[in-house]
Amino acid sequence: MSQIPETILYRLLDVSRQLGSTADSRAVQVGVVNCLRDVLEAERATVFEHDPNTNELVAVLAHGPDGGLDDSFAGIRIPMGVGLAGTVAENRDLINIPDAYADDRFNQDIDRKTGYRTRSLLTVPMIGSDGRLIGVAQVLNKKQGVFEKQDEEIATALAAQCAVAMRRSQLIEHRVELEKVQQDLKLAREIQQSTFPNQCPTIDGYDCAGYSEPAEDTGGDTWDAISVSRGAVFLLGDATGHGVGPAISVTQVRSMLRMALLLGADVGMLVDHLNRQLCADTPPSRFVTAWFGLLDTASHDLFSIAAGQGPLIHLHANGDVDVHAADAPPLGILPDLPLDDPIQYHMNPGDLFYVASDGFAEAASPGKGMFGTDRIIDILTARRSEPAVETIRAIHEAVDQFTGGLPADDDRTSVLIRRLD
Repeated sequence: MSQIPETILYRLLDVSRQLGSTADSRAVQVGVVNCLRDVLEAERATVFEHDPNTNELVAVLAHGPDGGLDDSFAGIRIPMGVGLAGTVAENRDLINIPDAYADDRFNQDIDRKTGYRTRSLLTVPMIGSDGRLIGVAQVLNKKQGVFEKQDEEIATALAAQCAVAMRRSQLIEHRVELEKVQQDLKLAREIQQSTFPNQCPTIDGYDCAGYSEPAEDTGGDTWDAISVSRGAVFLLGDATGHGVGPAISVTQVRSMLRMALLLGADVGMLVDHLNRQLCADTPPSRFVTAWFGLLDTASHDLFSIAAGQGPLIHLHANGDVDVHAADAPPLGILPDLPLDDPIQYHMNPGDLFYVASDGFAEAASPGKGMFGTDRIIDILTARRSEPAVETIRAIHEAVDQFTGGLPADDDRTSVLIRRLD
């Protein structure tokens, strides 16, 4: 390496100080492009960032023909290996062209469009301290002569500093964005959780409870329990996937359910309307499995429609257990839902009726398989005389213990109805 003048070394140290004094990505980009131009005593500079998602270079900032900052270049994409910048990015080697128009690799079209005359051109890769390609810098037209060997050494050192500063600002910006997303998801979860009942309504002769635990900040499950003149209407919904999109779908189902009840719709009409609306509003890949139950406290009959939702567990007071599968397709797939009359289950004193999303039975434990329906039935049987909320809590705790406390792969939501003795 040639002896770099002391004045240049001081300028490099000053550049490092300037670039390290801000985390704002725009300020860092401005600092980088100006430092490259000024330290190398050139007319202009351009900075490209590497987009790892597409493996392309993206122009972020450049000096215009008049030497001022020009954003019109921003967003231009260059594939890896294409042109001088793409070649430098691919090979990670500096290219120094003393006479641009004598080199076939230089694209003269840009000069023709801008009216600028490129004489000399120095293109250098910006490599992070971890070896990651951060971008490429191009410095145009040395004011005195052409770029020499010492300029290449200075450019390499300067590019390394710029790469560290740009990577730092990217990481900080990503962290800020991530924190904002997390805050937004936390708010979304609070909003979604606020739509769930704090507790089941008081139903004469019955004890009921429901609970939902999302796998992520926002879940694709919902549940509801609504008092009506004949007793109560129950809902358990499970949208495909989990996260914000499914959460919107199931919240839509819950909202439409409440509106339909206000309008006096019966269960069959209600489900048909919900299905048609979901078919119109959501893509075919996003559907909702849902269970609707109308409990008539006068006849003690539970009228049920299980649209893709199952199993339904009916634990009788005498110890018999009936496990029922879904009796209709999921909502949001077929506009004309083949729907029979609601299935009628009679609730005798001491009977339990339990519905859960598949996050329970399909919860897996290494070496033990899935939690399964039988374990749920065992807990229901053992705790049949306990308050419904305690029984539901026991099932949730048993699943957590079974999986070793591992994060849930799917949302877990359940509803339990118990007729008092």
